[in-house]
Amino acid sequence: MKICLIAEGSYPYVMGGVSSWIQMLMNAMPDHEFVIYAIGAEKAMKGQFKYDLPPNLLEIQEVFLDSFHDEEAGLHRNYKLSEKEKEAVKSLLTNRDTDWNQLFSLFTDQRIDSVSGFVSSRDLFDIVREVCEEHYQQIPFTEFFWSVRSMLLPLLALLKHKVPEADLYHSVATGYGGVVGAYGQYLYEKPYILTEHGIYTREREEEIIKADWIKGNFKDLWIAYFHSLSMCAYKASDQVISLFNRNRLIQEEIGCDSGKISIIPNGVHPEEFLQLKTKENNQINQLLVGAIVRVVPIKDIKTMIQSFDIVKRYIPHAVFYIFGPYDEDPEYYRECRDLVRSLGTEDIIFTGQIAVRDYLGKMDLLVLSSISEGQPLAILEGLAAGKPFVSTDVGSCRELLYGSDDGIGPAGRVVPVMHYEKMAEAIIEIGQDEKLRLAMGENGRKRVMRHYTKDQFISSYRQIYESRGVLQWQA
Repeated sequence: MKICLIAEGSYPYVMGGVSSWIQMLMNAMPDHEFVIYAIGAEKAMKGQFKYDLPPNLLEIQEVFLDSFHDEEAGLHRNYKLSEKEKEAVKSLLTNRDTDWNQLFSLFTDQRIDSVSGFVSSRDLFDIVREVCEEHYQQIPFTEFFWSVRSMLLPLLALLKHKVPEADLYHSVATGYGGVVGAYGQYLYEKPYILTEHGIYTREREEEIIKADWIKGNFKDLWIAYFHSLSMCAYKASDQVISLFNRNRLIQEEIGCDSGKISIIPNGVHPEEFLQLKTKENNQINQLLVGAIVRVVPIKDIKTMIQSFDIVKRYIPHAVFYIFGPYDEDPEYYRECRDLVRSLGTEDIIFTGQIAVRDYLGKMDLLVLSSISEGQPLAILEGLAAGKPFVSTDVGSCRELLYGSDDGIGPAGRVVPVMHYEKMAEAIIEIGQDEKLRLAMGENGRKRVMRHYTKDQFISSYRQIYESRGVLQWQA
């Protein structure tokens, strides 16, 4: 079977997280062929792959959301949209049900000759004016028009791009990737499944609310737009996969049909984490605290640093390792280093990208301070290695560390987001009690063995792929 995996802002440009999940899935299914439809923000990322590509990966089709800049400005022509087509475009901006088939047909029948031409057309001008008059009278029309134009350009650029033909489409988020999955289904009448690691709509909503560059009522406009993109994926998908129950409930709240949703947790091979390197002689008397994490704002490295500054006052022999790449956001990395210097905290080490298993066995405990997560592989790997965790209360972290009435004790502590004092208290509690650390580590290993193995994870996806493929071939 030929499967098109659709990734936005992850594989193959970013290490860890969803990207590692995609690599794991392809490596575990050598009997299937894969095509990657990779959506990146900027063309500067082109060809900058961070993974060794598996032999069953036939092609990576790269698409960048700034690609419309290559087009010359279009003429102010009239595309003579029907009323249904106008309503479909209009609904993108008003949080109403969008008829995506109407939008898809604009591009499949070659009527939209260029993205720049369409966004400069009289048709779009009239649609935007109506939306502004009906819903955003308090915003000057010129500002509103240019905001809508910048909003729609990336989406329209994607719809102008050819979607590879495959037997099945699988996106790993809603958003732009979800629209591409629905578009592939529309073009080739093939199954489309969606796995949502985090909740795309909620993540974009949080970013928009906090963003300084989006002012006032424009926030409502952007939130409505991203909600429309997510609903496209939810409605078109044949099956929606959530990683844990908490996210399933949010998907239903947003508008996904509950009958489509199934839960498949992530998984790891526990046996791969049994024979790990242990502490070296010069580390025996140190408390080694580690974080397996990309150095980017959503992982909130600054909270880790501030918490460790407190930890050092109570456990002077503690050493903090931040394992993971720091080239994704160089400015944020500099801010983190500046924070370390300003606090004067010693023994905080940024390792850069490393082979995690070379270090994991040496750690006494692990930390995750993310603002948003789905079901972190970093926690599953740490628990499989028998290491207790201190984590923020995001995604499924509470479920991973405390369980869901599984009769297994806690595998760490969960603390509020961005609360470095609470994080420090938890690290100090576990760090000062070796017996507690060992008990929590054993609980974590038991929980992974029971609920989160890679064999269970791969078996579930194999069954979905093959059942959907069989149904399609029979049809």
